[in-house]
Amino acid sequence: MGEIAGRLGEKKRPDDAEELSRAWDWHVRRKVAWSADTPENILDALARDKVQWVREAVAGNARASPQALARLAEDSSGYVRAAVALNSRATSEILEMLAGDEMVDYDCTLQKNRYLVKEVTAKSKQLNSGTLALLARDSDEHVRAAAATNPLLSAESMGKIVKDVFWEVRNNIAKNPSTPEDLLIYLSADRIMDVRATAAQNPRTPARALAALAADRSWEVREALARNENLAGKILDELSGHWSWMVRVAVAENPNVPAETLKKLAGDPDQSVQKAARGRMG
Repeated sequence: MGEIAGRLGEKKRPDDAEELSRAWDWHVRRKVAWSADTPENILDALARDKVQWVREAVAGNARASPQALARLAEDSSGYVRAAVALNSRATSEILEMLAGDEMVDYDCTLQKNRYLVKEVTAKSKQLNSGTLALLARDSDEHVRAAAATNPLLSAESMGKIVKDVFWEVRNNIAKNPSTPEDLLIYLSADRIMDVRATAAQNPRTPARALAALAADRSWEVREALARNENLAGKILDELSGHWSWMVRVAVAENPNVPAETLKKLAGDPDQSVQKAARGRMG
């Protein structure tokens, strides 16, 4: 076993990979299936492996052939199908099929079932716009939240879920780099602090919304705001006097902080703020 493991760490010849792909130990076959050096034809063979975790490794390999991925998209294991959805070589046709996958996995933290394959599919950058729009309106809140993270989601679809009852949907829209400015303005006034903080950090959030967030009642929102690299120097200077040392550290670390503000923070009573400011001053 030590000899086989050692050979996996070396640059394999094609015949090595073929030999190792037939190893009796499935852990060895799985390493071959994960390897970026494994040829397509060997991955095709491993896509039929009797062990689920080997097939899952093939499904996640960027060198897997479209034929292998098509086969694995119909695998009996939902974890394998989810790995296919994560693969950048998965075609829109495969993803469209996986978008309707009803496989669920129990989330112990939330104590509820999660539609694992649908959630992963909703995040794919290869998904066609129509299917993504459908997932954004899915009956399951976590599927909608996954779709809200996708930068390919249309402004029209975002507008339909910007008032979603599930806060994570709204939070993911606030984080999405493609979210239109008008929606970011709306989310910057969300009732949930985390959503406002996320909107405060989005570089696309308009200046007038950022100015309003500077007066937010939550220091966590102001700290997030102070990390926005598009924030005006005047607002950063105002935030440099905030009572929370964490807000002042964020100001000191912002590349747009005015030199005079940075100099003031270098003499701050809090050592963490001093360190952050002096580190920027060199």
